[in-house]
Amino acid sequence: MFLFQRSPPAARTRINALRQLYRKFLAENTSDARGLRLMRDWLSPDQRAQFDGSGFFEVVGCDSGKRYRIYGGGRALNVYEIDDVGRLKVGWCFLPLGQLVAGDVMLAQKIAIETDEHNALMVAHRFAPRGAFGPPTRSQAGS
Repeated sequence: MFLFQRSPPAARTRINALRQLYRKFLAENTSDARGLRLMRDWLSPDQRAQFDGSGFFEVVGCDSGKRYRIYGGGRALNVYEIDDVGRLKVGWCFLPLGQLVAGDVMLAQKIAIETDEHNALMVAHRFAPRGAFGPPTRSQAGS
């Protein structure tokens, strides 16, 4: 008759720690996580703090000097022109071609506004902000 011994508590603790580390590694290496990391690397320190705190960051158009707010989620209806006090004026819907993750879409939108605002807005669809409902929240945007 064989007697099976349970692992000592220290071994179980190490095994659990390794499992958690492996799960964290897998979670941090999804395409969504890599896209957000790349986008965050391209943000200025102020933009990164804005995004981390509020789920959006602001950019300045290279042609007009207008300010735009890009909300997390990066799927559609997430770019808004804002006035001097931060109120939403008009929304702009434009996305790069292809099946891209949210971070890649937001990075493309940021670069387009900062380097080729006129042409980005030429292809964009203009829409009215959602009034009292406002832009997507962090939970709605999937952030």
